Amino acid sequence: MNAKQAQSKNQDYSITLLLDNTPREVFDAITNTRGWWSEQIEGRTDALGEFKYRYQDVHRSTMKITELVPGRKVVWHVVDNYFNFIGDKTEWKDTDIVFEIEKKGDKTELRFAHVGLVPTYECYDVCSDAWRTYINGSLRNLITKGKGQPNQNDQISDKHGIEHS
Repeated sequence: MNAKQAQSKNQDYSITLLLDNTPREVFDAITNTRGWWSEQIEGRTDALGEFKYRYQDVHRSTMKITELVPGRKVVWHVVDNYFNFIGDKTEWKDTDIVFEIEKKGDKTELRFAHVGLVPTYECYDVCSDAWRTYINGSLRNLITKGKGQPNQNDQISDKHGIEHS
């Protein structure tokens, strides 16, 4: 646990979904990142290693997939990050994005946490709203209906008055 993670314990942004799908279906949807987050991703999102996310000049990040346990867990470590709309442009750097999957009776529980994304961060409101839209909306729809809504950044940016070209 790094310093940012230690400071953020119990304040990290998280959301839990209870789904009718199997753990493997949930896992497969998570690793199909282009199907729910963004089609503008470079690199593999279903294998250990790095991938890059970019949305215009608003947000860029490099994620390193550090854990990939089929049907159980996915962890992305934010190696590098840039936001154009806040003072500390690297706010997400060295945080972890964790997806934990567990069978609960005849349901599957998905626990999502952005470890290190805390209320004291300048981007917290925008970022937590974005994660809520992606996880509870787009990813849930990809899992349950077979189709997500990637690239919703226009809506999120416009909603919060973030300038983008």
